[in-house]
Amino acid sequence: MKLADFDFDLPEALIATRPASPRTSARLLVAEGETIRDRSVRDLGEMLRPGDRLVLNDTRVIPARLFGTRRRGAAEAKIEVTLLEPAAAGGWRALAKPLRKLAEGETIRFSPALSAVVAGRGEADLRLVFDAEGAAFDAALAEAGVMPLPPYIAARRPADDRDRTDYQTVFARHSGAVAAPTASLHFDTGLLAELAAKGVDFTEVTLHVGAGTFLPVKVEDVTTHRMHAEWGRVTAAAAAEINATRAAGGRVIPVGTTALRLIESAATPEGRLAPWEGWTDIFIYPGYRFRVADALMTNFHLPKSTLLMLVSALMGKPRVERIYDHAVKSGYRFFSYGDASLLIP
Repeated sequence: MKLADFDFDLPEALIATRPASPRTSARLLVAEGETIRDRSVRDLGEMLRPGDRLVLNDTRVIPARLFGTRRRGAAEAKIEVTLLEPAAAGGWRALAKPLRKLAEGETIRFSPALSAVVAGRGEADLRLVFDAEGAAFDAALAEAGVMPLPPYIAARRPADDRDRTDYQTVFARHSGAVAAPTASLHFDTGLLAELAAKGVDFTEVTLHVGAGTFLPVKVEDVTTHRMHAEWGRVTAAAAAEINATRAAGGRVIPVGTTALRLIESAATPEGRLAPWEGWTDIFIYPGYRFRVADALMTNFHLPKSTLLMLVSALMGKPRVERIYDHAVKSGYRFFSYGDASLLIP
């Protein structure tokens, strides 16, 4: 299975730099079996059945991009930092520009209320220990940081105040992600209420999406690729709800690849879930046998990405090629702020 097998031509004009407004006005490509239909996210209730269960990732994106200064003697230098994840030794793993000019023990000041010491440095990243913890850290980060937009958006425009809302789901609860579960960005409170009234159920799980989600696959044989690890949790209540839906014959439909990867990580080979918490580096590509997920709502993914491999595993590679060809020819908007698809094998 070669990396080139998952390539396709995407016109740059189809890469969305702002989301649809309102959220539910985004287009929705519905692929069920061999049929492809062009709909809108606001029509989602017509595609779902009473007893279906949507699995939502309730992670909250932190404003993980920081701009600060370091001082050596009388000289100051600007430093750009992107937080990655909490470090096992304490503090945060982070990327920095320019990394090579930072030395262990140096202090970077981001605002009057937030600074950090370089506690360790590797070839590609560093470990920062901040001078605030808990609620004080959250408040200082909210004041000093900006939303960590994906590279393909950040290269076209800087993050702004709109992104603090646009790049956050309406059900975000648990802080820790440095990228949004983007399929969930299409939901608003009105659509959630409409689906609930129809008899669609919801379960929330947590997977803190890491910056590694944007890392390219660099090996030609995709089966040798190593996924980045991300922390997740499935509570006892969430596991019981999903198991009950499966027992009753309802469909379990993750909203986003993050929710799907988490519940597949937590499931037994027989498809039952138990409470689960930890790090997952599950890599789903064609040939994978799905344990829990019956369908998937997701955005349109980058060429040669692990997420394109995941949807190819769910729908079959030839069908995904037809779906993406239709999406490109029909002008669907791609990637994090783009349109959505509902994929039903």
